[in-house]
Amino acid sequence: MEYRTLGRTGVEVSPLCLGAMMFGAWGNTDHDECERILQRALDEGINFIDTADVYSAGESEEIVGRFLEKLGPGRRHDVVLATKVHAQMGEGPNRQGNSRRWVIAECEASLKRLRTDHIDLYQVHRPSPGTDIDETLSALSDLVHAGKIRYFGCSTFPAWMVVEAHWASERRGRERLSTEQPPYSMLVRAIERDLLPVCQRYGMGVLSWSPLAGGWLSGRFGTGKDNTSRRAERMPDRFDANNPANAAKLIAVDQLAELAEKSGYSLPQLAVAFVLAHPAVTSAIIGPRTMDQLTGVLGTAEIRLDAGTLDRIDEVVPPGTDLNTADNGWTPPWVADAAMRRR
Repeated sequence: MEYRTLGRTGVEVSPLCLGAMMFGAWGNTDHDECERILQRALDEGINFIDTADVYSAGESEEIVGRFLEKLGPGRRHDVVLATKVHAQMGEGPNRQGNSRRWVIAECEASLKRLRTDHIDLYQVHRPSPGTDIDETLSALSDLVHAGKIRYFGCSTFPAWMVVEAHWASERRGRERLSTEQPPYSMLVRAIERDLLPVCQRYGMGVLSWSPLAGGWLSGRFGTGKDNTSRRAERMPDRFDANNPANAAKLIAVDQLAELAEKSGYSLPQLAVAFVLAHPAVTSAIIGPRTMDQLTGVLGTAEIRLDAGTLDRIDEVVPPGTDLNTADNGWTPPWVADAAMRRR
């Protein structure tokens, strides 16, 4: 496998990153099968694993941790391990967020679940507008200096918050963001307008999540298909095919599936190859629930889409466009809460 440098860190990572969100109660409850998926990924040359504390309330981290422990300390250092902090973990108003208090406490909890003495990449899972960015940066910098984490990054931050974080680091002598993890796919392209250029300007690695657009590009959706999923019940704004904002996605999926067939690829292969074609993207996170889902996208890092194919994708979904803004992954509170817009 041809590896890529993760931003300015000098760390070499595989262009496919194994996402562990589906390990545990949220997806696959068979821990042995999850470990087989992890092992197959490593056997195929994938050296990058991404999880989060909130995935199945810590169960995903525990599965990954047990697997890494079985590998032994030598193989552990062959793996670039990433996890995240921010979401609610248990009861209480302070068991979440981006405060120094929570970031440091939850890092210790993740280290225990992952059965390791360090995390290679610790990511702030979402913004917290009520927390001073320097509060978060100072805690993350201290964790770096303590050897608990090697690098840190953010996930689903708007471009202006990324810039603000870099300015705060420069002015206050903090360590800097090394990565950003945004949503990116053939259906979700708004980050091409500003976030990806900002990451390139600051030398940040980019780990894009949901290259299959939450399953829309998995081959399950399209005209004449069932077009239902478990996610549609929980997140109808993003997955209910009867939602007008999602009707445009169905049309695009049909067109992209036809393009994939003409190009000689499956739709998931085309989707992952598209994400990896952007020069700002370091790795695409694939989050298989089953072994078949993993094997279906293995080898996509070697696919090189020609200009004609990329131009045709641009015609279906114009650059910088989200067909459904609910797919952005984070809605600013000043947009979601009407009270913040009114005197």
